[in-house]
Amino acid sequence: MHPNLSHLYEETPVWLNASMVAITILTVGTLYVAIRRAAAISATRFLLVSISWMTVLGLLAYNHFFQQLNAVPPRFILVIGPPLLLIGSFFVTEKGRYWIRQLPLSVMTLLHTVRLPVELTLYGLYLHQQIPQLMTFDGRNLDILAGLTAPIVAYFAFCRRQLSARWLLLWNVLALGLVINIVVQAILSAPLPFQQMAFDQPNVAVLKAPYVWLPGVIVPIVLFSHAVAIHRLVKEFVSKQIPS
Repeated sequence: MHPNLSHLYEETPVWLNASMVAITILTVGTLYVAIRRAAAISATRFLLVSISWMTVLGLLAYNHFFQQLNAVPPRFILVIGPPLLLIGSFFVTEKGRYWIRQLPLSVMTLLHTVRLPVELTLYGLYLHQQIPQLMTFDGRNLDILAGLTAPIVAYFAFCRRQLSARWLLLWNVLALGLVINIVVQAILSAPLPFQQMAFDQPNVAVLKAPYVWLPGVIVPIVLFSHAVAIHRLVKEFVSKQIPS
């Protein structure tokens, strides 16, 4: 079955574009704050790398690089591959593991609040026929629950100190499952060689600017935040003390 590509080159409203730009800046900015609390030099490096990466992805998407669907291998791999490799490098090296132990889990937890505006933006993209319904909270995507509960979890875990490390770990695992669910659906809905669903209204938004920042910047940061929290809580929840 061939996907419907009639909306592949359609432009989206300025307000929707501005929403994605603002959400990306908010996500990067929140992680910057977390890193800065641990090491100012690392925070500056992160900001420079993030701006460079966003610029590269934005320019490539603006010039329709990712919309060339016949390329082999699929060019979309360049969007998700480098961030995932970078994240993995932090967990396989001693220096990387030492660095992530310095990050404040309070800020890393609050970061997930950005998933609420992300879901609202996704719904706007669905209304403009850029993604399928199944990728929204009106379909199979329940990731909005993570965005709604993140500030509550952060408050009771780090302000009131009434949420144990065990429950914080459970929340991170469940919220990680929610984001993995939508990532899988987004990939299988994209007009790529391995598309399995949503042929009538495929996920074409992520091939365009600025929405390429969703899989290339926002999702990796969300995954990284969960990975950091789970890594630390698994090691430290035995003491029943939540790291700061």
